Amino acid sequence: MLKVLFVFGTRPEAIKMAPLVKELLRYPEQFQTRVCVTAQHRAMLDQVLAFFEIKPDYDLNLMTPDQDLHGLTASVITAMKPVLKDFKPDFVLVQGDTTTTAAAALAAFYLGIKVCHVEAGLRTHNKLAPFPEEINRRMTSVIADYHFAPTESARENLLKENIPADRIIVAGNTVVDALLLALEMVETSRDPDIELVKGLSEGDQKIILVTGHRRENFGDGFENICRALKTIAQTEDVKIIYPVHLNPRVQQMVHERLDELQNIHLLKPLSYPAFVWLMKRSYLILTDSGGIQEEAPVLGKPVLVMRDATERMEAVESGNVIMVGTDAAKIVGTCHDLLHDEGLYARMSQKHNPYGEGKTSEIIVQYLKNVTGDA
Repeated sequence: MLKVLFVFGTRPEAIKMAPLVKELLRYPEQFQTRVCVTAQHRAMLDQVLAFFEIKPDYDLNLMTPDQDLHGLTASVITAMKPVLKDFKPDFVLVQGDTTTTAAAALAAFYLGIKVCHVEAGLRTHNKLAPFPEEINRRMTSVIADYHFAPTESARENLLKENIPADRIIVAGNTVVDALLLALEMVETSRDPDIELVKGLSEGDQKIILVTGHRRENFGDGFENICRALKTIAQTEDVKIIYPVHLNPRVQQMVHERLDELQNIHLLKPLSYPAFVWLMKRSYLILTDSGGIQEEAPVLGKPVLVMRDATERMEAVESGNVIMVGTDAAKIVGTCHDLLHDEGLYARMSQKHNPYGEGKTSEIIVQYLKNVTGDA
């Protein structure tokens, strides 16, 4: 029997790992499956675990006030050692590009444990954008033994880095699996956050959903984003709903600059089901998030990405995403165009699915079944 340990620590990781955990648990005769969470983001992680009914076997609870990357990286590596020695997994599965991802992969490597990287091969080729995610995923690729790439372009990135072709599997992205599952579940969910956003979204105004949290946007970037949102709120007949990230630097700047505007609603971070419900209801989305660039095309929602570079060019190439950076004038102008140009909106809102058809978890599990003898 193959022993598999999932390790993740943030809400986005949990969302993307949840369908894969559930799929692997369907085969108890072939896999002994355990889940370890670092709780890099405690409250936001717990929401997703509850929604998908996943109970961790190991909870490292590493989140501390004002934690920095140095301390978090060291804590993950150190705390993972006893977990790995206790369970003795054949494979450790990590996802994406967080500090948990890179540090857990390194901890497994130190003990000679094979690493599987889910959502492998994403690149901007700029080590500072996004920071520190670009280096986290490059480091993880060097360590990993198996690479589950979401797209052919991700596979090409890995091949250029001399990753053996037979260790790269183009599987799609588990975020599609999670989203399709969530869309079914939210219809019967009694989540109070869903009732909150239902109330806020009443009326005829077009809803602009906003998220932002990237470190490279701290300072001038968020200053420009807030200025753009203020201009949009004052010049367009819209309703802006902005669940504000818990990072104190984001909270302070956003609330200081946008609190008093009547048609901007600043919320605490929403539960995942409520966020899915709101994405589906929104007219367009402004974000610096990676995952939303993958989810929104499935829903046919135009996305303006407030970053200078993206590792998810597939959605840009399909026409669902426009890169606007943190240039306030460009954000305002592109929003105006989408709100008033029906042809542009129709082109950008075409449903497109460059990240698979919701079968990624099945593809990965079937592959792991075939490599049991190689563990």
